Amino acid sequence: MNIKQKIAALAWGLLTVCPTFAQQTYEEMEQITVNEQVTTVITASEPIRFVDISTDKLAGDQPINNTIRLKPKEGAHEDGEVLAIVTIVTERYRTQYALLYTTRMKEAVSDKEIQLMERQTYRNPAVSLSTEEMYRYARQIWTSPAKFRNVSSKQHRMTMRLNNVYAVGDYFFIDYSIENRTNIRFDIDEMRIKLADKKVSKATNSQIIELKPEMTLEQTKSFLHGYRNVIAIKKLTFPNDKVLSIEMSEKQISGRTITINIDYEDVLSADSFNNALLREE
Repeated sequence: MNIKQKIAALAWGLLTVCPTFAQQTYEEMEQITVNEQVTTVITASEPIRFVDISTDKLAGDQPINNTIRLKPKEGAHEDGEVLAIVTIVTERYRTQYALLYTTRMKEAVSDKEIQLMERQTYRNPAVSLSTEEMYRYARQIWTSPAKFRNVSSKQHRMTMRLNNVYAVGDYFFIDYSIENRTNIRFDIDEMRIKLADKKVSKATNSQIIELKPEMTLEQTKSFLHGYRNVIAIKKLTFPNDKVLSIEMSEKQISGRTITINIDYEDVLSADSFNNALLREE
């Protein structure tokens, strides 16, 4: 066998071994049996960004970000009838299932987890950084040394500090901490991010824009002496007469509140993230 024959044989072997996802009929898809008396719950390994149900024979919703629920609207169908094709698109892959009706309730699938072999790699143009990648970056930043030393505020015998600001893709990662010098536990009510006027005049109305974090690393609801967290927000620019503020408020009755203000100059000095920046200095 010459070299050309060997290459041709290798290419044919790869084609027969590796699955192709260029085209699929419903018979080639993973099939899920459904029944109007059973709710079929499909769970993905990451947030679901888009769902399409090809017909109106099924009702569906998305109760949480990585789970969808499906159920036939009525039972007047034959065994094995294809009711719909459901397409699920997450941050990094897409999956399709053919939903087949069964008259036998015990055969209906109630719980389905999307398996690795059922996922087709997909680069979602709306996602520059996946949730998993966000958390991985945030964990590394959380353990890194503080780069900022002079951005802080003191209230109620507590000190809130800015530790780091990193730019990753389309996001700013803000690392901050709170030191509580009292023996009274701080029970967190909410954390708010605002874009507000730096100086408020009595003659003008203050415009405050609330921002929603795309990711919050720590979900701790209470702390005694020390607290640290990393949040990710969409990249933004704002004029010098505005400040980006992070406000942490406590549950009533005590209701303590502490706020840190971040100037635009501090945001502009955000480091581009790389492993070298996180080494101990």
